[in-house]
Amino acid sequence: MSATANIIALNELLDQLAEIGLDGAILHKRENIRYFSGFTGEGLLLVARGKRAIVTDFRYIEQAGLQAPDWIAASVAPERSHIATAFALLSGEKRLAFEDDYVSVAAMRKINQEMPGITFTPIERRPEKLREIKTPVEIENIAKACAIACAALESILGEIKPGRTEREIVWTLERAMLERGAEKPSFETIAASGPNGSLPHAVPTDRRLEKGDFLTLDFGAMYNGYCADVTRTLAIGAPSADKRKVYETVLSAQLIALDAIKPGRLCTEIDSAARDYIYAAGYEGMFGHGLGHSLGLRIHEDPRFSQAAGDAVVKVGHVMTVEPGIYRPGTDGVRIEDTVKITENGAVRLTNMSKELITL
Repeated sequence: MSATANIIALNELLDQLAEIGLDGAILHKRENIRYFSGFTGEGLLLVARGKRAIVTDFRYIEQAGLQAPDWIAASVAPERSHIATAFALLSGEKRLAFEDDYVSVAAMRKINQEMPGITFTPIERRPEKLREIKTPVEIENIAKACAIACAALESILGEIKPGRTEREIVWTLERAMLERGAEKPSFETIAASGPNGSLPHAVPTDRRLEKGDFLTLDFGAMYNGYCADVTRTLAIGAPSADKRKVYETVLSAQLIALDAIKPGRLCTEIDSAARDYIYAAGYEGMFGHGLGHSLGLRIHEDPRFSQAAGDAVVKVGHVMTVEPGIYRPGTDGVRIEDTVKITENGAVRLTNMSKELITL
């Protein structure tokens, strides 16, 4: 069995499905396929009590056998579909769950045609809910990804200077992550300088850094399929008193939020801890996104630190980001973000690099 497969979680999923009268499930999302089986290629999973099958094609069949040796690896014949191949593997199962937030209406119509007599019920994100609590191995992978990302930024600080473009900084940073063992960036790197910093998800441009700019870098490495997420805002030349005040406000808000994180607390409360501080400091309306999100095999997972988080609570085993910001349209922006694991005693940072304002 693959070291990354989570058979305990798979059995929990099957128990949950049995409680509502279902025999098993078909799973299409690649992150769910990887989570339960360890298989990283394309295809689908057919899971039921006593049945674990990967349905894939010729390109991945050997890979499936290597990554998930305890699973049936069923190869799709040229004249058959993945669904028809999965249907042939059924042996009495009549009621299956499907990923209702992923499978399109057209795809579901085809599934019904190729699996006659099978009743399908929405899975209602049960796999994602199981993935919210990270195993020690998952946390190790995320911590390694974070270490790679932080080391990469620290290694290129001397190359960030006036005259370099945002795109050039992105290329330099991503190369440094790859050189240190990243599979790839865990998402599209953001480099936002000067007035572009007021755009939380700015797309890097050919704008050249100027003295007096803030430069916000939001980036992450992927390691063994797991994501890191970190943001640092740097000063290009000595910052003005006004800019330094913005930075210190964001930093204080983040430290307040980190201190507030405790198992059992509402995610909305953690968001409010940072948001209320920023608004009280005179920047109301300039922090318009949620405070943070969980991450793992995907860069954005649940739960989230947000005013829209409802009754979601912080739990031991969550891995989440804490990323307050202040965005001043046409002027600048500051965001500081760490990835943290939640323990019985609170948040422990996985992105262990300085948050004091770095002036280059």
